[in-house]
Amino acid sequence: MIRYLYGDQLIDHPKLAHTMFEDRAGQFKTRLGWEVQVNAFGEERDAYDDLNPLYVIWETAMGAHGGSMRFLPTTGRTMVNEHFLDLTDGVPFQSPFIWECTRFCLSRHAEPGTAAALMLAGGEIMQGFGIRHFVGVFDARMVRIYNRIGAAPEVLGTQGAGRQTISVGLWEFSEAAQKRVSQVAGIPLQSSRDWFEKSFGDVLPQQDVSAA
Repeated sequence: MIRYLYGDQLIDHPKLAHTMFEDRAGQFKTRLGWEVQVNAFGEERDAYDDLNPLYVIWETAMGAHGGSMRFLPTTGRTMVNEHFLDLTDGVPFQSPFIWECTRFCLSRHAEPGTAAALMLAGGEIMQGFGIRHFVGVFDARMVRIYNRIGAAPEVLGTQGAGRQTISVGLWEFSEAAQKRVSQVAGIPLQSSRDWFEKSFGDVLPQQDVSAA
């Protein structure tokens, strides 16, 4: 199932939190060779985890991490604005209607459909919070994943070549894309909505972001 947890809520889910940061270390440090910091507990964390971000986490039947993403509003500090403005011609993203998505991570033991389930949850955030776009920086390997899911972004800028390519992209919500992603994930749209409402209830009713 999908869980939506803010950073200050992770303390109540120690196994889920530890396995998420541990899987991030395995993916970004070990497999991809990124220059990231791993602590004594084998967890990959950075300064943006200290900003109380919203995490979308696929929780396995054993209560462990299967996959996750991290979200921050661009009205505050973000990775794209502080480290990747060279990909946007120096233009920062600063809008209450644009959130940054980072640290897209899949466990080595992720179930089929986990990546699509995470993207489906991203659509719930867009609808529920009235967000028009997500912005994120991604590497070459993610292009295949996004295309397979049916949730490819609009590419705004690219650097490098081959496996070293990095790009900044912009995602927007559409009902057609949501239905495609739901089918790939094997998750009915109502189940996706129920998981969102379980976390946020009636505090954030579904909004029509296309009318804004």
